[in-house]
Amino acid sequence: MSLFGTDGVRGLVGSEPITPHTMMKLGWAAGSVLAREGVSNKVLVGKDTRISGYMMESALEAGFAAAGVNVSLLGPMPTPGIAYLTRTARASAGVVISASHNPFHDNGVKIFSSEGTKLDDALITSIDQKMQEPMVCVESDRIGRAERFTDAQGRYIELCKSTFPDHLNLSGLGLVVDCANGAGYEVAPRVFSELGADLTIIANQPDGFNINAECGSTHLDGLIETVKTQKAQIGIALDGDGDRVLMVDENGNLVDGDRILFLLAQHRYKQGSLRGGVAGTLMTNLGLEQALEQRGVPFVRTNVGDRYVHEALVSNGWLLGGENSGHIICLDKNSTGDGIIAALQVLEVMLETEQPLSALVAGMPMFPQVMVNVKVDGANAKALVAAPGVIAAVEEAEKELGKNGRIVLRPSGTEPLVRVMIEGNDHDQVDRLTNTIADEVRKAIPA
Repeated sequence: MSLFGTDGVRGLVGSEPITPHTMMKLGWAAGSVLAREGVSNKVLVGKDTRISGYMMESALEAGFAAAGVNVSLLGPMPTPGIAYLTRTARASAGVVISASHNPFHDNGVKIFSSEGTKLDDALITSIDQKMQEPMVCVESDRIGRAERFTDAQGRYIELCKSTFPDHLNLSGLGLVVDCANGAGYEVAPRVFSELGADLTIIANQPDGFNINAECGSTHLDGLIETVKTQKAQIGIALDGDGDRVLMVDENGNLVDGDRILFLLAQHRYKQGSLRGGVAGTLMTNLGLEQALEQRGVPFVRTNVGDRYVHEALVSNGWLLGGENSGHIICLDKNSTGDGIIAALQVLEVMLETEQPLSALVAGMPMFPQVMVNVKVDGANAKALVAAPGVIAAVEEAEKELGKNGRIVLRPSGTEPLVRVMIEGNDHDQVDRLTNTIADEVRKAIPA
């Protein structure tokens, strides 16, 4: 069984695989594989603000050193910044210690290739296979060294600012930025303030335990309230590792990843810079697909996970894709989803068009979409999805919806959950059918 889910290795700290022993062996296994694959014998390691990051950083560092790999420690750094520095510093790989939008008691590891992209299946398989071998340290004269990476944040800040046109600035624009008490707590305020924004910052006081706690892209109430109170033009919510962004318009209304994609795609299409189509996922709202179709813009769906969106963009030669959760990939700006850069792209459109955020997303209809997450701790999520009662409930729902809706039923790749999502024309119907299927999943959980 693979150690890796849809977004790396993730779990509860202190339980397998998020233990010091397994993390050290993962560092050794990944170092043994990637040092042969990459362009140097160096790996970058960054993290978010979880208290467990110290432990995991040390364990991974020991494993890499045992494999003969040198380590450059970045400290707290947004995931897309680690991807960027991995590529520009010519490292063999970049390692992110983070559980993204999860609470502090979870943690995980994501690994970027030397090109700053998520690892492909072949490399993941090689690392999994290496994990099955006994850990053997290289000779003492080949043991890896560790050092601090100089000015990692400053280099990433300059990348972010370089994606914003020189002839524009954010002077006079009221922004509220929610840093989720996460990896972007220092970088994000500097980027937006150095570009001239009238800035209000919330959730930028991490203590190791408050990452994503009632803040960030999964908890928007505080951002909405602050936007209204400050009468700001826009609210920006990052997640714990800074690769997601959701927004709030000037009226306090949520603008999710699908609407951000629509805004960017429409503007790029009008400017002639879209270069092809847009990639979304199984969870992308049907309204985005239809709005793009009406404008003659190609659209494809992938499995859930930004790595699959990235693969679709590369295979099609496209630039723009993402998820409704806020992973927005602009391949002409960075090699992976980037919350800060995506926000800057939206701000650029607002300034170029002189329109508020609410007007820019008004052309995309939103189909009613209901998702229920069923906790399945200790159960086989894949087996639950295939349970007879669940299958029967899905078939009945499909008959009732006909061509006016769709169902997505899948195990989460990052949490012990089964996700049930239905989309259709009638919210009450969608809500009822979603909860009916979720109830059948709960009934299938072994006592």
